[in-house]
Amino acid sequence: MKSLYRGLGIASVSVVLVGVAACGGESGSGEAEAAGAKLAVVATTPEVADFVRNVGGDDVAVTQIIKPNVDPHDYEPTPADIKAIGEAKVVVKNGVGLEEWLDRTIESAGFQGAVVDSSQGVTLREGGHDHGHEEGEEEHAEEEAGEEHDPHIWHNPQNAKIMVTNIEKGLAAADPGRADAFASNLAAYGKELDKLDADNEDAFAKLPAADRKLVTNHDAFGYYVDRYKLEFVGSVIPSLDTSAELSAKQLTDLVAKIKATGTKAIFTESSLPPKTAESIAQQAGVKVVGGEDALFGDSLGEPGTPEGTYLGAEKHNTEVIVAALAG
Repeated sequence: MKSLYRGLGIASVSVVLVGVAACGGESGSGEAEAAGAKLAVVATTPEVADFVRNVGGDDVAVTQIIKPNVDPHDYEPTPADIKAIGEAKVVVKNGVGLEEWLDRTIESAGFQGAVVDSSQGVTLREGGHDHGHEEGEEEHAEEEAGEEHDPHIWHNPQNAKIMVTNIEKGLAAADPGRADAFASNLAAYGKELDKLDADNEDAFAKLPAADRKLVTNHDAFGYYVDRYKLEFVGSVIPSLDTSAELSAKQLTDLVAKIKATGTKAIFTESSLPPKTAESIAQQAGVKVVGGEDALFGDSLGEPGTPEGTYLGAEKHNTEVIVAALAG
């Protein structure tokens, strides 16, 4: 992953950070603490932000750092991000090492509130699909070990339920007067997550096991693959993040594996360019699924669309995958 300060002079960045942090420290004790004011929350990723909105409802004001279709593995915070963090009462992150930039940004912003790690309690997958572990073997690891684990935890709705429970606890601790409302919202949203999970299971139950083979842009769907008993054949980018590149041998091997396994399609992702996936699909003689049907691997859709929510994006993914593999 790329450095937080890539392409910028350290001295000039430090001046910006110090100035913004000072502004944040002053506003944090002002309007946000007024009676009846919404709880100011910064959420890092689109998925986490959507979870906060569902649990917090009208009682929270959410600032989402990473916008739709922006690669979270290659993100660099802006002065506006630092200002928002400095003014917030709560920062909610995905965790598992996804936000490498966050700790340094929090320090620079002079943030004095609570940080909620939504991944706490999630059983983590080790990096790569060839290093799975038995159920219950691996509980949440310390943050410093995050890079060894798959951070795309939200692709299993059962993990999403753990994430929103952590978020509810964090919001209630920061604003006890609204704890009942947060708990009620959590209960209602939990039912929607259960329905999503059940609908996904029903959809894949109609797909023969021999057809449940998945090739994607990068290795983002491990928890989804495990949950719905798919076979991960490979990815265009051979990594959990998006910084790696496919070597000539890996490309040849992936094409051969696609042919040997009878995989029917390669799925592109909304936040990644499709060119390499299209090239591999052409060589392998399979269709490439992209455009409006691209999967939401690291992101959600645009605000105001069904896919702009976690529930809508995951429903989209399942519908697209099942339709393409059943064809």
